[in-house]
Amino acid sequence: MKINIFSIFPSLFESFLETGIIGRAKEKGIIFFNLIDIRDFSSDAYGTVDDSPYGGGPGMVMMVEPIVKALESLGERGKTYLLSPRGKNLNQKMARELSKEKVLSLVCGRYKGVDERVRDFVDGEISIGDYILSGGEVAAMVVVEALTRLLPGAVGDVDSVNTDSFERGLLDSPIYTRPQEFRGKEVPEVLLSGNHAKIKGWREEEAIKLTRKYRKDIVEN
Repeated sequence: MKINIFSIFPSLFESFLETGIIGRAKEKGIIFFNLIDIRDFSSDAYGTVDDSPYGGGPGMVMMVEPIVKALESLGERGKTYLLSPRGKNLNQKMARELSKEKVLSLVCGRYKGVDERVRDFVDGEISIGDYILSGGEVAAMVVVEALTRLLPGAVGDVDSVNTDSFERGLLDSPIYTRPQEFRGKEVPEVLLSGNHAKIKGWREEEAIKLTRKYRKDIVEN
């Protein structure tokens, strides 16, 4: 899979893309990244990519021309998404759908937002939640993290991925490791029983309980 990332701060991604599962997936050739600096497509020598909004008002707006020129500089960019509060909320189902794309492009806005006409040149918009960020870079990292771990071979233990929270529409069950007792708090006996059928049943029951307790919205949906 190849992911193109359009940003005025491409250096923000450099360490992130070399770390953990993503870094290992890159080394294996499972995923490739292309960082495109939108400033390189500015029409002046200063690399200007923003201007004040027509009609007045606070903040600066990213201009349409540098973004579109950056997009059109690639021969193949696949499905193209703007990271935006207007977009569909990212969830595990969407992450799985995105992970099936051969080529994907993510556009990171900044400042007050992007010129409305940018939306005529993308296939859709993605949001990671109802809160304000300084730009789309962190949101793009979330998208990359969510879909990379779903690519075949990116995570060594496939069962670990398939039992993560949200994969089955439930939160994961409680998990424990050593020591068996810590400050009076014991690991549940069923997990020490060696009875795999009972353990599986306990985990299923606990996952349902936790989901009902903490994420009623998932149960309702």
